[in-house]
Amino acid sequence: MKMYKTLFAVAVLFGAGASSLIAQTAAPQKLTGTVSDAMCGATHMMKGKSDVECTRACVKEGSKYALVVDKKVYTLEGHAADLDKLAGQKVAVTGTVKGDTVTVQSVAPAKP
Repeated sequence: MKMYKTLFAVAVLFGAGASSLIAQTAAPQKLTGTVSDAMCGATHMMKGKSDVECTRACVKEGSKYALVVDKKVYTLEGHAADLDKLAGQKVAVTGTVKGDTVTVQSVAPAKP
């Protein structure tokens, strides 16, 4: 019985520590980069199309919007209408980062 109580106490402590870690990683972050699409990333591939036209065409065909920050490409979730207006532009995105995905809370043109 004592062993079960000890295991239960360890599980509770581990759970509390994991919850604390999850809460820390879920904090919104601000990233600045260029709005693109997840398929093309930093290098657009449609000949005869501008980066903006390529981004919009790829998204129309099922790709997701992306944010290119230096050489890193983040897939963006949410605010598609705002991202469409800002395609190809440098923007500031605030959102929750999980791996290579950002759940967008807000997006605005980046200040020069």
